[in-house]
Amino acid sequence: MSPPQDGGASTTAALRESGAPTTLPAPALAQSQLRTGKMHAVPVLADVSASGPVTEALYRAVEFPLAFVVLLLALPVMLIEALLIRCDSPGPALFFQKRLGRAAMVHGRDLEGRTDLIPPPGGYEPDALYYVPKAFHLVKFRSMYCDARTRFPELYAYDYQPGELHQQYCADENDPRLTRIGRVLRKLSIDELPNLWCVLTGHMRLVGPRPEAPEFVQYYTPEEMYRFSVKPGITGLFQINGRGLLTWGEQLAWDLRYVRTRSVALDLKILALTLKRLIDRHGAFEE
Repeated sequence: MSPPQDGGASTTAALRESGAPTTLPAPALAQSQLRTGKMHAVPVLADVSASGPVTEALYRAVEFPLAFVVLLLALPVMLIEALLIRCDSPGPALFFQKRLGRAAMVHGRDLEGRTDLIPPPGGYEPDALYYVPKAFHLVKFRSMYCDARTRFPELYAYDYQPGELHQQYCADENDPRLTRIGRVLRKLSIDELPNLWCVLTGHMRLVGPRPEAPEFVQYYTPEEMYRFSVKPGITGLFQINGRGLLTWGEQLAWDLRYVRTRSVALDLKILALTLKRLIDRHGAFEE
């Protein structure tokens, strides 16, 4: 498949654990300073509306036991991963980060006065529904130095000109923040096994857009905010169509296509192709 076109709207993609790309110069920020900015509140549209309660229940009935079984089977591997991470560098084995997941649908009357949101042109309609992303904590294995923000503060500035973020690549094979073991885990894609816990808690699905970091949503256009109309997932269209070889804009274009074309058949196809990509490591950087 070729990268989708998104009606001329600018595109961005999910941020991995690393933060800003190393190729962009940016002013240093203290660890506590995060440029979260404001995000657009967009009206609920029929072509990107959430699944009905029956479909949601069926997905949950299948994904919960599947994620539970995979976690049990992967437990020996994860224990080895945790041991290697702790022996390789100081710090915890697990990494927790605030991410934005599926948006809540909120009436316009309840959004008046929200300083963290950008209303649509003309303001909110009191009885209309709008998408507002909700936050949760993503868990994965730590692949970076625990003091990466102190060592490389310039990589956490998150300060971009309009459209600049969309041209950057999400992954960097020479990222200095990665530990020795972290590079191996990234290459094998097993640093994300703990994501299955987020499937059990209901914050994520097996298939869907990758959950975004709050610092980057300020660069989203209103059209791009519809990415949050569905639950985020462990894998998705961009992972099977280039992964780290794509720019953030190309990745988000695939995520937006998924939002508008998702189906059970598409999810099964993505899962099957994800297994193939894990074997051939297409888009995963090698040392």
